[in-house]
Amino acid sequence: MKIKSADFVMSNSDVAKCPNELIPEYAFIGRSNVGKSSLINMLTERKSLAKTSGRPGKTQLINHFKINENWFLVDLPGYGYARVSKKDKSIFQKYITNYFLQREQLVCSFVLIDIRHNPQKIDLEFMEWLGGNGIPFGIIFTKADKLKPKASEKQVNAYIETLLQGVWEEAPPYFITSSSHRTGREELLQYIDGINDSFFKAAKK
Repeated sequence: MKIKSADFVMSNSDVAKCPNELIPEYAFIGRSNVGKSSLINMLTERKSLAKTSGRPGKTQLINHFKINENWFLVDLPGYGYARVSKKDKSIFQKYITNYFLQREQLVCSFVLIDIRHNPQKIDLEFMEWLGGNGIPFGIIFTKADKLKPKASEKQVNAYIETLLQGVWEEAPPYFITSSSHRTGREELLQYIDGINDSFFKAAKK
């Protein structure tokens, strides 16, 4: 897939106010220091489409970006280590939950995982929640450039093994990425392109 256009559309905290166009939508979410904004900018080849910051928790709203005029990339607030109050975290949790449960256009979610870290309870529980609610998702391992290739492979294999020891019968789709090296970009966009094709073919019937 070639990214011809990537435009910011809106930010809000109310799923009812999200764009009402019936085009496929992909949500990106992860812990607050996982490199989500850098990944989005790398995928879209826009240096500052998503605002990057050294301060975890900067994304605090549901951000819609329209890609190629036919699908939405959604940047959701991170969870875990955001430097915000317990009250704010509770508010974020409510509208993120509402988004996942109510957003009909959502065709796939991507849970971002820092490849350098061992499986974290908060990530595993969130993926279990997605699966339990029938929400399709894939895993994006970020910051692969921080490890040597064999170390990256070992980390991913260990993570998938942990998943399969839990509630999962098979591993979700996963991608190994590096924003600085553009690793995994084509594979991830090809995966999205395939879902888009199925979506639009079904819409024509």
